[in-house]
Amino acid sequence: MKEARLYEKLDDMAVRCATCAHRCTIREGKRGICEVRENQHGALYSLVYGYPVSQAVDPIEKKPLFHFHPGSTALSVATVGCNFRCTFCQNADISQMPRDRERILGRETPPRQLVETAKQQHCRSISYTYTEPTVFFDYTYDTALLARREGIANVYVTNGYMTPEVLNAFLDGGGEEGSLLDAANVDLKAFSDDFYRHQCGARLQPVLDSLVLMKEQGVWVEVTTLVIPGLNDSPEELKQVAEFILHDLGEETPWHVSAFHPTYKLMDLPRTPPATLRAARQIGLEVGLRYVYEGNVPGSDGENTYCHNCGECIIRRYGFIVADSKTSDGKCNLCGARVDGVGV
Repeated sequence: MKEARLYEKLDDMAVRCATCAHRCTIREGKRGICEVRENQHGALYSLVYGYPVSQAVDPIEKKPLFHFHPGSTALSVATVGCNFRCTFCQNADISQMPRDRERILGRETPPRQLVETAKQQHCRSISYTYTEPTVFFDYTYDTALLARREGIANVYVTNGYMTPEVLNAFLDGGGEEGSLLDAANVDLKAFSDDFYRHQCGARLQPVLDSLVLMKEQGVWVEVTTLVIPGLNDSPEELKQVAEFILHDLGEETPWHVSAFHPTYKLMDLPRTPPATLRAARQIGLEVGLRYVYEGNVPGSDGENTYCHNCGECIIRRYGFIVADSKTSDGKCNLCGARVDGVGV
């Protein structure tokens, strides 16, 4: 447990959290929406600081990040808790756990130990993932400071619902080297505020604002949209997502359109047909995005990287494995065009 970095003290021992866009006002003895930040005697504390519930070494492609040190590994870390209530959550057993159990679960692991583990496992990065890293921001920030000193990158896999204060803290902490946050895969779950309100318990605009600010701060950004039949899979809405990425983030920003499978509270919906993902990918390419990928369909051509200049396949993947690469020094070996990304 550690006092939160970002909050405001109010009257009557209340506090206002400034970590996520909910900006919860929390009375003494109560918790925020995330259920892992608690007001104790007029001060806000993180209940999960230094207590991850999950650690694993993953391919960076699993985040998914296809243009950030492809073929490398990341130490993936999560605590319990989330600031969303997604009906289709694929990790609800840990993200929603604090609502079901009185005790916060996790194994004590201070930031220094995470960095040492990443070094021992030869991980290029530490990825804060599985649940929403914004709710354990204080833990990620202190870990990121230590990781930067060891040359280990920091990655958020996030719903994008953090405040500007969080992103500015990462930027300030990095000093002349830029943001401590090196890369992020952000879920842009739909392009409808109604979807966000009813399916996630949140709003759309803060996510869009976070995406734009990340790009402005030099964070390498990739976007994921889980395509759910009947909820966000119309060609019109998919085109809106693609156009936002193009105009507000840039044509070089990869977009991952991923297949939904029935889970948590959406067990009555079908899996996403492969044809829907192919159509979504085509929409993104026709809008003008350079890199659009199909996710959760191993073996599809849509998981490969094609040069935006010559059109040839330059990184071939199967699932999360890089099977072949025709790039060097950030350029296509076939035509010499620059391949967008970091360490590509």
